[in-house]
Amino acid sequence: MDLIVALISGIITSFVATVLGLIGIEVDFGWNYITSIIYVSLYVSLTAVFFSTLFSIPVAMVVGFTDFPGKQLVVSVINTGMGFPSVVVGLVVLFAVSKQGPLGTLDLMFTKEAMIMSQFVLATPVITGVALSSVMGVREGVRDAAYAMGGTKIDVSLVTIKEARAGIVTAVLAGLGRAISEVGSVLIVGGNIAGYDGTSITRTLTTAIQLEARQGRFETAMVLGGILVALVLLINGILIRLGYSRVSGGKD
Repeated sequence: MDLIVALISGIITSFVATVLGLIGIEVDFGWNYITSIIYVSLYVSLTAVFFSTLFSIPVAMVVGFTDFPGKQLVVSVINTGMGFPSVVVGLVVLFAVSKQGPLGTLDLMFTKEAMIMSQFVLATPVITGVALSSVMGVREGVRDAAYAMGGTKIDVSLVTIKEARAGIVTAVLAGLGRAISEVGSVLIVGGNIAGYDGTSITRTLTTAIQLEARQGRFETAMVLGGILVALVLLINGILIRLGYSRVSGGKD
């Protein structure tokens, strides 16, 4: 994960530096600072979404496949969690990792691990909700055909995942979009910390934009904002592409 994120961060930084150079904009800040912020943002968001996906997809499959008392309540809780206030999530995670909290002995306050925990909480309902909608949208005839051919529950689950794959990928990307654009909870649990050499320790794109703007370094804030917008547009572009492919049956 570290190597992949570092590679992506380096590519993005080089691309931005090249574009700014071509249009004649000179900047007076260190590119290592920008690269380290991109690295922290991607590392925290991708790790949180990875673990959210491992948790959310099985939950969506179980809820989508089975009927049990209180199912509608569970679905309502998942849907409510999709819009849960990020500041509240940050406060809860901060308490959990504080000295008085249940995870206080792990010394996780103001670390990337605490930020991953908060983004996991935020991304999980989004991924679960969208994936659940996609799984429940698979025609029952597909599952019945799999059972009729002698398939086990695992076989039927795999067939359903294959049919709902576009929606599941959309769910993961939606969770990533929620995580990477987050500012409230990561600011609370991460502390927006940079080292003595200026490189980011827990500073992300969103928290860095807030800090740079408040300190009047609008040039740096604008560059960071452009990078964040480009990443969000890239994610949305993938979402739109997947949605179009789903409607057209992937024939384009």
